[in-house]
Amino acid sequence: MSIQSDLKSFLTVSGELAGFSARFFKQGFHPPFEFSEFLKQCYVIGYKSLPLIGLTAFIMGLVLTMQLRPSMADYGVESQLPAIIGIAIIREVGPVITALIFAGKIGSSIGAELGSMKVTEQIDAMEVSGTNPFRYLVVTRVLACTFMLPVLVMLGDAVSLYGSYLGVNIHTNTSFNLFWTQVFDNLSFSDVLPAFVKSFFFGFAVGIIGSYKGYNSSKGTEGVGHSANSAVVVSSILIFMIDLLAVQVTNIFGY
Repeated sequence: MSIQSDLKSFLTVSGELAGFSARFFKQGFHPPFEFSEFLKQCYVIGYKSLPLIGLTAFIMGLVLTMQLRPSMADYGVESQLPAIIGIAIIREVGPVITALIFAGKIGSSIGAELGSMKVTEQIDAMEVSGTNPFRYLVVTRVLACTFMLPVLVMLGDAVSLYGSYLGVNIHTNTSFNLFWTQVFDNLSFSDVLPAFVKSFFFGFAVGIIGSYKGYNSSKGTEGVGHSANSAVVVSSILIFMIDLLAVQVTNIFGY
């Protein structure tokens, strides 16, 4: 009975989320557009997330290099360390880790913010006043997440590679130009494009899940906390699912 109840709840939530997403596409690309609120959300979601993303990316690149170096030295291919790190960060590690950090910070923030507005009936007040709360609150945040995460991924990759450069120079003396030459000589367009494209889907997933959980939050402070928590959990799971699907698609097309 419990399994049937869980399955019914899962299907119900999935249907509601699909309807919520369809409403976003219906209202998100028809005027009037909330450009000022969109730009504000880009600043809050993108610019204010940069310090955390940058710090995480730097540590990730440094630690990954320090962990891989002994193993590669044992096989006598330590000279290929910049190339291996570059491919790993650009193709997989950078986008996924950045998206997970983004989900933890922005997904919970959107869920808590919209949940608080739902509980305090601010959303209902916007509807009464003639404002479209869905277009003003949800569409702007989802679009900001979708467009800002790829930017953060690119910046995070650059910072992570710089951290890797410092990690390489802990035990050897590699010039800055030589390190970056080794990285980019072993990268191809097929390494960069799939990672860049899937980061848009990561950002959309974080934005739509956080908005859905907050916009449909239950009454009370407990409901707000549950919305913020579930937004992070569901967004993280969805990021891994999208990544798995992206790997299969890129393999089919020979990337």
